Amino acid sequence: MSRDTVVAGRYARALYGAAVEKGITLEVEEQLKTVVEVLHLDQEVKRFIHAPRISKSDKLKVLRTAFQDKLSPTVMNMVELLVERGRTDIFAELLETYIKIEGDALGIGDATVYSAYALSQEEQDTVAAEFSELTKRKIRVTNLVDKSLLGGLKVVIGDTLYDGSLSGKLERLEKSFNDKHRR
Repeated sequence: MSRDTVVAGRYARALYGAAVEKGITLEVEEQLKTVVEVLHLDQEVKRFIHAPRISKSDKLKVLRTAFQDKLSPTVMNMVELLVERGRTDIFAELLETYIKIEGDALGIGDATVYSAYALSQEEQDTVAAEFSELTKRKIRVTNLVDKSLLGGLKVVIGDTLYDGSLSGKLERLEKSFNDKHRR
C-alpha cells in the first residue's frame, strides 16, 4: 500500500466523519466527484494546481471562485486543506476511499458493469437487483461499454469479478479444451 493511499484514507475517514455529523454523506460523494473531475481531468487546471510558481493563496482564490456554490463548506474545507498541504495529487484516492467507507457504512456496493452495448436503465436496475440479492447490499451500477465482450456482462464489485461475457465463456471453453489435449 502506497503512502498516498494511507494518507488519502486518513483524510477520507475524517471527511466521512464530518459528513455523517452534518447528514450529507451522499452529497459529499457527489461533490468529491466534481472536484476530482475538475482537478484531475482538466489538463489546464491540473497544470495550474501543480505550478510551483503560483502561490497557494492564489490557487485557493481561484478554486474558491470556481467551486463557489458548488461545494459544501465541509468539502471546500478539505479542498483548501489539501491545497495548503500540497496534497492535491491524492483527490482520486480520497474519493475512492470515501466511497468505500460510505458503502460499508450504508450497506451500498458499487458495481462496474461492462457490456458490449450501453444498458438501458431497466437493464441496469435488473443487474442491480440480482447482485443486491447475491451480495446482500444495495448495488449502484456504473455501466461501461466494452465492444470486445461480444455479448453478456462482466461485473466488478470491489475485488470480485463476475464474468458472464461471451468472450469470457469462450476463453474458459478454449482453456478446458487445451487442458484435455495436454493429458
